[in-house]
Amino acid sequence: MTSPIVTPEQHKALGINLFNSTWDLIEKPDRTPDDDAYMINMAHASAYHWKQLGTPLNFARSEWQISHVYGILHRGEPAIYHAKRSLQYCMDNGFGDFDLAYAYEAMTRAHHVLGSAEEAQRYLKLAEAAGQAIAKAGDKKQFFSDLAGLQKMIKG
Repeated sequence: MTSPIVTPEQHKALGINLFNSTWDLIEKPDRTPDDDAYMINMAHASAYHWKQLGTPLNFARSEWQISHVYGILHRGEPAIYHAKRSLQYCMDNGFGDFDLAYAYEAMTRAHHVLGSAEEAQRYLKLAEAAGQAIAKAGDKKQFFSDLAGLQKMIKG
């Protein structure tokens, strides 16, 4: 249900801005503990605004971003919760390609952070297979670049 105080256009603008601002903090090399807390809050706030007017694709991507934030902060329990939600949106709505590959990437990262090596390897294989099905060459290249960083982290 949309808030009567915030218009649909404002929800969309806030969802986009918060998603992008969260990404800026993800990429910030010298994040402080306050930045980390802010990043968590922005990712959740972005998801909230998308939930007001978005589509299941927006929801899947929002859940992926929240999981990613928790994963890079080594907080396994919330990372796996949101990774599962992202993957479920993909499964329930037939999303493949880029979004499914990244949902599996989130599951890989979350299981790694939780210390579930076998599950991390299982989802890594699913991520690799889904990545091969990404249609756009640029998206595929970006995905495998991101996945290579995760693979390196897993191998220690």
